[in-house]
Amino acid sequence: MFKRILIANRGEIAMRILRCCQEMGIETVLACSAEDMDSLPAQFATKRVCIGPPAAAKSYLNPEAVVQAAISFQCEAVHPGYGFLSENADFASLCEEHGILFIGPSSEMIRMMGDKQSARALMKKHGVPVVPGSDGILKDWKEAAEIARKVGYPVLLKATAGGGGRGMRTAYDESEIQSAYESAQAEALSAFGDGSLYLEKLILHPHHIEVQILGDSRGHIVHLGERDCSLQRRNQKLLEEAPARILKPRQREALHRAALRAAKAVHYRSAGTVEFVLDREGNFYFIEMNTRIQVEHPVTEMITGVDLIREQIRIAAGLELSCRQSDISFSGHAIECRINAENPAKGFAPCPGDISFLHFPAGKGVRVESALYNGSRVSPWYDSMIAKVIVHAPGRLEAIRKMRVALEEMTVEGIDTNLEFLYLLMFNPDYLSGHVDTGFLEKDAEAIIRWGEESRKKA
Repeated sequence: MFKRILIANRGEIAMRILRCCQEMGIETVLACSAEDMDSLPAQFATKRVCIGPPAAAKSYLNPEAVVQAAISFQCEAVHPGYGFLSENADFASLCEEHGILFIGPSSEMIRMMGDKQSARALMKKHGVPVVPGSDGILKDWKEAAEIARKVGYPVLLKATAGGGGRGMRTAYDESEIQSAYESAQAEALSAFGDGSLYLEKLILHPHHIEVQILGDSRGHIVHLGERDCSLQRRNQKLLEEAPARILKPRQREALHRAALRAAKAVHYRSAGTVEFVLDREGNFYFIEMNTRIQVEHPVTEMITGVDLIREQIRIAAGLELSCRQSDISFSGHAIECRINAENPAKGFAPCPGDISFLHFPAGKGVRVESALYNGSRVSPWYDSMIAKVIVHAPGRLEAIRKMRVALEEMTVEGIDTNLEFLYLLMFNPDYLSGHVDTGFLEKDAEAIIRWGEESRKKA
């Protein structure tokens, strides 16, 4: 097992990895920006090192600085968390060149699955259903228009190197295809340095379902069930739960088998997620594979009891999975809410600032992941997510009730957050019935906010 690991991330995921390393008896070095040198993770790590100024591009997204920090502190491995460099094949390759183990899949595997069009082709070859669309990278918008006519509008233009909702545009008819193509290409070039696009038929009102997988270097691959991540705003998830209520038993089994085929097709090693969309007719289609730990991994941990970060570290160290498929069982229902420093009533505008008072919920089946404390500062330099509240209960309705209590108990003063919005969501009839898709929040967010305002007036 490793003696010392460098953590190349910040916030709640850095704290999550730090705690796991402490439990495993592993020393930690936190690579952080000047902005985060006094953060909670920086105080908890065995050692800390500044890798650059506050701007992520000059610190957390600087591969050379991260690798140099690992070398300087004699770290045997680097854990990238999620975001930042976690799916950067060049960074993984740089670690490999310097004899530092990257806690994740190989650079070759990241590169293979990071190219969305290549991943589509590979999945198709191995019998994993994919969304109808182009068979390769588009030459220009005219080719996009030709394919769109064949598969039928609306269509989605996607950056082959994309992620996080960037480099994606929708065209609802032929009059929009050229502008959608050019806009997606420009954003892809800006965000990823690669303007290559491919086209998929847009599945209207889908559910976003993802399957958690683990694979080791001995060829053992398992799934840990699925998560429903349909509640999104601008392609960013807000709430996730497991298992997915929408699935019927046969659909669930077929989905899990498809995810295992996808993982075996690339001889997957580490923790990863195979993502699908589920249409109204119950058909599911592969959209991508995330070659990293996910923000929402705690809901899977809550229903399986498997520590995914621990498994990631063990796999990177060359050890076998601690469980086989027959060992994995599923218990109850889990929900995760992402607490963001933003004001829903003002278009979800980010609200950085100083925390004057903070109280986290607790109790049986309640888990909070955060790096905040009383008096800490929410930086304007990074993502607005400040905490995750996760609950677990025997059934979905009990989990929803538990989440209501947890959100009601949580207090954050000094900045605006989406706490009230999430609390109101827990009472929404469509959410309670499970009839929500990826377009639900785009359509109903304003109604939820108005309901909250009217309720306050009546009170």
